[in-house]
Amino acid sequence: QVQLVESGGGLVQAGGSLRLSCAASGRYVMGWFRQAPGKEREFVATISWSGGSTYYADSVKGRFTISRDNAKNTVALQMNSLKPEDTAVYYCAAARGYSYYYRLSEYDYWGQGTQVTVSS
Repeated sequence: QVQLVESGGGLVQAGGSLRLSCAASGRYVMGWFRQAPGKEREFVATISWSGGSTYYADSVKGRFTISRDNAKNTVALQMNSLKPEDTAVYYCAAARGYSYYYRLSEYDYWGQGTQVTVSS
């Protein structure tokens, strides 16, 4: 059973930064998604199995950076210039394969989620 353990969420003021981390029990294509209250879960960022390719949602492009450490099987999401609309539960996800994926249905495993709250 694949385990994904997220950490790093919290409360931050608008314009601030947070770094989320996710530890996986293996090496997979990795992604970050988020779900705000009353809204559907949405794609945030993804990184390929090798780490050579990344893809971002338009809403976070230029502000968020996804990276991975394959030696440790971890993936991180550096979030800068945070906005109140970034407030959500953030989920780490893993998928079998080698490319990068942005659809929820392409992911096989999910973490428990970590809360990110951005105050105005």
